Amino acid sequence: MKIKIFYAALSVILICFITIAAFSANGDEETKSNKDIIKFSHAVHKDVTDCAGCHTKASESTSLKDRLLPEKSVCATCHDVNDDKQCSMCHIGENYQPLISKKSELFFNHKAHLGNPDVTCQSCHKGLSDVAYSVEAKEAHPSMAVCYTCHNTNSVASNECKTCHTSTVNLLPQNHKGVSFLKTHKFKSNEPNAECQMCHDNSFCESCHVGTTMITENNSSRNFVAPYSPHNFVDNTKQQNINRIHDLNFRFTHGIEAKGKSSECQTCHQTESFCAECHTTSGGDYAMEGMMPQSHRLPNFKTIGVGSGGGEHAILARRDIEACASCHDIQGGDATCILCHNDNDGIKGTNPKTHKAGFMKTGERGDWHTDRNSVCYSCHTDANARPGGIHGVGFCGYCHK
Repeated sequence: MKIKIFYAALSVILICFITIAAFSANGDEETKSNKDIIKFSHAVHKDVTDCAGCHTKASESTSLKDRLLPEKSVCATCHDVNDDKQCSMCHIGENYQPLISKKSELFFNHKAHLGNPDVTCQSCHKGLSDVAYSVEAKEAHPSMAVCYTCHNTNSVASNECKTCHTSTVNLLPQNHKGVSFLKTHKFKSNEPNAECQMCHDNSFCESCHVGTTMITENNSSRNFVAPYSPHNFVDNTKQQNINRIHDLNFRFTHGIEAKGKSSECQTCHQTESFCAECHTTSGGDYAMEGMMPQSHRLPNFKTIGVGSGGGEHAILARRDIEACASCHDIQGGDATCILCHNDNDGIKGTNPKTHKAGFMKTGERGDWHTDRNSVCYSCHTDANARPGGIHGVGFCGYCHK
């Protein structure tokens, strides 16, 4: 019985050793490269010949299944391959196996590309002439950005994935495969050299970054709903609560962007629902270009009468006129503003004060003297408000008494 147990245990040990040896052999085979087979330097050969001198079949190749690595006969044009004593000059040890040609998952036609006078080997294979082995070059194989210089929406060369890729299943750039990519891609997209547009447009981004399809009770100005991480999806969708998408003070400055980029805002926000949460009004009153903000509905927001100070809106305007400009034309063209800020009688001191103290003490000769289209005449509208008006009357009487 003990002998049987011994032989059984020995058999198990032998099987383990054989298995380990097999895995090791396969591992060595997988990790072996041309560095283990031959001594070679692109940098040394660049002074002797050009790319076509060694890669003789490349110019006529129509498929990456073709073997384009130099054969022994090509090397023989410069090296004495029949001298047995010189083998170690190129071959490593006793390794005389053929060079390893990696498989590619791309459709590529060298002949068609090299037939273009604007394309050379170096156009795609950059940095090879500075290194020994091709794997040492930073851009030995062209990146998508290089391909995109020709294969883009403005070129005759198609940029459809299937044009070059044999399979589009799980087709992802290497930097998309990082474990934190979903969390960090927003930072990468803001980098100066971001290349997102090569593959994506706004319609792709909207599959996740869309505000109009978000859950209403969570989609508020203080608790915006948008994708952020692969965890805790809302109802098994690509949506999750996060605290901030825009800058911290965006609530106070967003109007400026909303006025100039309304189409971009509507990519994620629906004005009838999202914007109305803050821009609600009583009595159906609307500002010129949108719904009235809550601050405008304060009791003392606007006060009428000379000496009243104008109310809260005057304080806000002096503090941050750009915020006003996000909705109103502060140059006098806004119907909301000119209801009060309008000098139609030319009598000084009877209309709300607009200009800062000392406005006319610079001594400059303004364009209102010669230009009927001066912005001054947007508010100063009395009969004498015109270039060459009568001194001492109406608008001209402000200075020329």
